Amino acid sequence: MNRIESLLILACFLLSPVILNWPSTFAEETVPFPLWAPETPVPETAETPLLEEVRFSVIKKREPEVDGYNWLHGVALVWHQNVLFSFWGHNKSDENTPSEIAQGRHSMDGGITWSPVWTLASGTGDEGRSHGVFLTHNGGLWAFLARFGTGYAHLKTEAFLLARMPLSRDDASVAWEYRGIVAEDFWPCDRPVPLKNGNWIMAGARIPNGPGQAFPAVAVSREMDWLHWDVIALPVPENLGTIWGETTIIVDDKEVTAIIRAGGEHGYALTASSRDYGKTWTHLRLSNLPMPGTKAYAGTLSTGQRYAVGTFTRDHNGARYPLTLAVSMPGERFFSRLFRIRDALFPRGPGESIGNASLSYPYAVEHGGHLYVAYSNDGGRGRNLNSAEMAVIPLSALDARSH
Repeated sequence: MNRIESLLILACFLLSPVILNWPSTFAEETVPFPLWAPETPVPETAETPLLEEVRFSVIKKREPEVDGYNWLHGVALVWHQNVLFSFWGHNKSDENTPSEIAQGRHSMDGGITWSPVWTLASGTGDEGRSHGVFLTHNGGLWAFLARFGTGYAHLKTEAFLLARMPLSRDDASVAWEYRGIVAEDFWPCDRPVPLKNGNWIMAGARIPNGPGQAFPAVAVSREMDWLHWDVIALPVPENLGTIWGETTIIVDDKEVTAIIRAGGEHGYALTASSRDYGKTWTHLRLSNLPMPGTKAYAGTLSTGQRYAVGTFTRDHNGARYPLTLAVSMPGERFFSRLFRIRDALFPRGPGESIGNASLSYPYAVEHGGHLYVAYSNDGGRGRNLNSAEMAVIPLSALDARSH
């Protein structure tokens, strides 16, 4: 063996750890992270079955000629003491401006009929209050919602506690007690979920630099103290470009999986994960789940199936329709079955029907063997000039094994 051969062997020996580790590192950065079962192609719209036996209703029709409200978005749902509550952001002007308020309705019959509109939180004059999330726990009903000034200035999360239950469907004297600012620079997008370490976690977004970009974040409670939440930013690589990082999560013991809205140029959901109850996170990366630039909503059903609501068809082309529901097999990590909840064109109603309607910003809650899904419908108008609608889906229809 000559001197050159010896040097080559020595160099290979010294570089072997780098060489051996390089493919996995490269793959981790460039290969989409699997949210959908890798061995099963995500279907196109025409290949996605339409769910049957779904009951639809309209929570709040857009009718500015009647009530003066131009904009509506971000409907939340919760069952509390056998009453179905909803609330949303409402604005007589444009979205995300200081004239925004939080309003809601309740239903005594599972959403077939609804109460008159009541106000959860009015604006402060120079700051608006908008949509958020519900939490029912230990007999109390909490609402966590966003408050902000012009250009998202001084964004914060505020808490409200239900102080007076409605006595009937037509009782609009629902009252809420203000409990204060509970998190800074955080807009909640996903209901609080309990963790096995005693804390709770809710997902949302940070908007530290004003309009143009939002960043994924979670807020973690200090055990069951709903008045103090610690905001944790998820790390965002610079090469992802501009994103609007509204976040939803799935919790499995210590592991938390985030599904995040990307920028419009990506066409797929972003994702990140934590293995320590949401304290630290992997960097964001693209997933293999198709999704336009809109918020999703995810969780785990009582059947053991993971689910996500949004627009996930492979041929979405950036449109916010059809509204779909992805599910996994019970106990499995990956989504493997996709259903259409409804199409943009929906002549049988109820709800608005037009070929380019955006069906967006879903929110879901399970109750009595059904999944209640609220969503916005812009009726093709754009600019989130929405009605609020709801679909009630029997869990028995969500068999991931059916093909």
